[in-house]
Amino acid sequence: MIKRLAHILSKEVKTMYFKETELTTPKTILAIPDHYVAIPIMVGDTDVTADADGRKIVPAGTILGGGVIADRSQAAKKSVDGQSEPLVTAVAAEGVLMNDVDVTGGPEIGALIIHGFIDVTKLPEAPTATMITALKQITFIGTKDDE
Repeated sequence: MIKRLAHILSKEVKTMYFKETELTTPKTILAIPDHYVAIPIMVGDTDVTADADGRKIVPAGTILGGGVIADRSQAAKKSVDGQSEPLVTAVAAEGVLMNDVDVTGGPEIGALIIHGFIDVTKLPEAPTATMITALKQITFIGTKDDE
């Protein structure tokens, strides 16, 4: 009986993807942490460069777009306004990524802030004037000195 059960179980075992995650306190980009609205989105892995460890991380505070609010099946892309990177097709800003998202294994779920108060000093890149205008329900507080 035990041999039969082991044989049945061995047929059911399939290859699984294993992901090791180090748990740390996430940094917050919110200037006022109790006043924001975020929606779940898929964060795309295209145009994301791997770091020294081979991981593709989209940092918290990245301004994303790509039609994700209108069509949730779309993967969000980094927003560019066509002025800072004229060779890239413009992607309209729709929100700000709330937490770091690891897209090494492909697109992953993240939270897109569509309303709230964001601390600019905690963003990986300062938003352009076009992005700030597009994000009507987000107020950016502070200034980012890119020196």
